[in-house]
Amino acid sequence: MNLRQNLFLSFAVILAAATAGAQAPSAQPAAIDPSVQAKANAGDAAAEIQVAEAYAAGKGGSREPRQIQADYKAASDWYRKAADQGNITAEIRLGDLYRDGRGVARDMAQAVTWYRKAADTGDAGAQGTLGLLYSVGMGVQQDYIEAYYWLSLASAVAGPNQQRYVTNRQSVGEHITTDQQQQVEDRVAAWKAAHPRTGAAQ
Repeated sequence: MNLRQNLFLSFAVILAAATAGAQAPSAQPAAIDPSVQAKANAGDAAAEIQVAEAYAAGKGGSREPRQIQADYKAASDWYRKAADQGNITAEIRLGDLYRDGRGVARDMAQAVTWYRKAADTGDAGAQGTLGLLYSVGMGVQQDYIEAYYWLSLASAVAGPNQQRYVTNRQSVGEHITTDQQQQVEDRVAAWKAAHPRTGAAQ
């Protein structure tokens, strides 16, 4: 199996896990608490995400394909409101919707835009995703140096995908020079100095 196939398989496994963990439309409608809706209407990002996830899970009405798509469209609108406030969870969820074409037209470039916002803020999962996207050239031009950079950041954080990021980083590293690797390490050190990790590992 060549590098591209190996990285693509790793990426597919992570996306499958992320999709399995995300709320998918269900047969039963999910009610939205009026107080949560009121907070969302007032611009509370956490409440906006709750409303978005309720729509993504199937807020109400029939569960025909048209209704499911309408619910995802509503979910994308609410995620965008929270993402526009810099909420990392919303940025990732919106990226996922663009990746999968749910409620919005499938657009990997837009997915990358939202993953990058979360990655720039320090989300290890988004950083690992960007690394893999650069590795295979999905939504971005294939760039092993950028892939190595984002995978280096992601692999520095303990979490369920850390070892996969480490392995992929090593594979990508075989395609860049020692000097390029050192330049990336300098960028990583500068990023870490400017963005100390806080909160739980991802």
